[in-house]
Amino acid sequence: MGEYDTTLGTLIIGIFFNTYLYGLVTYQFAAYCNRGFNDPLHIKAMVWSLFTLDTFHSAAAIYMAWSYTVTNYDNPAALAVAEWPYTFTPIGTAAAALVTQLFLGYRIWRLSGSNFLYSIVIALALPSFALGMACGIKAWMIQVLSKLPQLNNLVIAWLAFQVTIDVFITVTLTIIFLRSKTGYHKTDTVLNRLIRGAIQTGLFAVIFSLGDLVSFLALPTTNLYGMFAIPIGRIYTNTLFDTLLTRDKLKAQMAGTYERKSGNEINWAHSTTARNVSNIQLEVNKETTTDAIPLEVHKTVFTERSSFDGDGKAMVL
Repeated sequence: MGEYDTTLGTLIIGIFFNTYLYGLVTYQFAAYCNRGFNDPLHIKAMVWSLFTLDTFHSAAAIYMAWSYTVTNYDNPAALAVAEWPYTFTPIGTAAAALVTQLFLGYRIWRLSGSNFLYSIVIALALPSFALGMACGIKAWMIQVLSKLPQLNNLVIAWLAFQVTIDVFITVTLTIIFLRSKTGYHKTDTVLNRLIRGAIQTGLFAVIFSLGDLVSFLALPTTNLYGMFAIPIGRIYTNTLFDTLLTRDKLKAQMAGTYERKSGNEINWAHSTTARNVSNIQLEVNKETTTDAIPLEVHKTVFTERSSFDGDGKAMVL
């Protein structure tokens, strides 16, 4: 193993992966803007804020790579000092995590109507954000990498909160979607996709947070933790953008209507033929009622679109 494999090498890998994820975020941002979603101002402001933060952090990480590998090519001692983009990483990650977690917490509230569940998300997200900010500020003040183990307690508390809330959100959304299943193929297919998406996105964030925590505690003299820490913010942004973008796909998947008779025969029918027996609305997570598409279940006609309401309770996906 080379002299700089565990210091400069692991850091560069983290920056490469972060740049790749930023490319995905940029694509998602462009797709969001091109599709012209009729979202309220605060949702659009959230999207723009996260994209601006990711752009700044990713550009700063590339600058850091240039500084270590080009500007200080013949100065190995520079590796002992944390460049400002390095110490900014906990701050940027904490900000992206807070926005994403509060958004998903609001989604849980809209789905379940439970103030208690939303309160748990807020109670975990705010301390996590404060601890992440504290880690970044203290690391900025210390700068010397060999002295960063002074932050062990702060880092443990921050990442423990972060992992806990990510697991809580993932498990809660999965349970809600599982309980929302109707037995109708198209509706359950959409719910299965939402369950898979919730698990996959939550799993990535948890893996990288745990990798950051373990490597920071076990290998403090290397930059292995940087390989996990730098991309975490992009993972959170990717999660939120993916949640917003999949609404169109879910609407398309739920757009058909069909009539179910007494046997196994299914006849396709227009929604205007449906009888108003029971109305179920499943909103695809869009914060305006203008984009909610009703899903209606009737005794003879089942109209599947992109909304679902179990037992009269509106649910936003």
